[in-house]
Amino acid sequence: MIIVTGGAGFIGSNLVHALNKKGCDDIVIVDNLSNPEKFNNIKNFSISDYFDKNDFIENLESIKKPEAIFHLGACTSTTEKDGLYLMRNNFEYSKKLLQWAMSRRVPFVYASSASVYGNGSDGFKEDRSCENPLNMYAFSKMMFDNYVRRVIHKSPVPLTGVRFFNVYGPQENHKGGMASVIFQFYHQLKKYGEMRLFEGSKEFLRDFVFVDDVVKVILFLYSGEKKGIFNCGTGRARSFYDIAAIMKKGSKPARITIVPFPVELKCKYQSYTCSDPGNLIRAGYKNKFTEIEEGVIKYHHLLESTGGYLEKIPRHH
Repeated sequence: MIIVTGGAGFIGSNLVHALNKKGCDDIVIVDNLSNPEKFNNIKNFSISDYFDKNDFIENLESIKKPEAIFHLGACTSTTEKDGLYLMRNNFEYSKKLLQWAMSRRVPFVYASSASVYGNGSDGFKEDRSCENPLNMYAFSKMMFDNYVRRVIHKSPVPLTGVRFFNVYGPQENHKGGMASVIFQFYHQLKKYGEMRLFEGSKEFLRDFVFVDDVVKVILFLYSGEKKGIFNCGTGRARSFYDIAAIMKKGSKPARITIVPFPVELKCKYQSYTCSDPGNLIRAGYKNKFTEIEEGVIKYHHLLESTGGYLEKIPRHH
């Protein structure tokens, strides 16, 4: 049995799909379905059980020991202003779950975030000296990373944090305004025939990573029984304008419109991210990451054909 927290979310549901493809369906999903749209992410998958995230953490002692925990559940809104909620959800919850896993010798892989690097002025290595979060969400993720650093030497089993850069791909429909820029541009094109870019978008550079690659990294780190915190990005930064130009080629009509930069995001917005892949490469990871041109086109086709959802895996009896 494998536990996936956030299993009905974006990256979590892609991981569940990948596990199903490998023939694994003894999967317990832990999530919060107060957003009912999220059920679409798991309705086609094979799982063995489901727990609400609050019921799960309150009844941990009665949970059967799993083979592994993939802790991908969190409040992922970078604009969330309730610091108490973020710390309880992203920090305290994660600590309690990790303590339980370590006491039962259960391998633990969790979602960190590249947001901890802030504006990137100090670099993007998995080191405390490079971390300078710009918002409460990033601070809550950094706090758990720091807790992991204090206890990792005591862990009797693999303990791995994965710092996701700017992930895009299927199963993010429920995220609304927090979904990737590719998702946003696609729906703007459908509705208005244009893509709306903030002023300065040619200078906003991000490391865009396709969710298929993210899942491969997660499974590599788990199967390799690693310990530590690892970046998960392509190591290449591209502009929002580049993304719009790629999508413009495949859509008609398709205009690019420049809009004012939101005042509320000033000083809280990462204008540059670029993964330093050195630690992951030294761990033995050899897979190439999907080029943005290929990934955007692949995702665009899926949005056209399924609305952006992964399809059911055929079962052979």
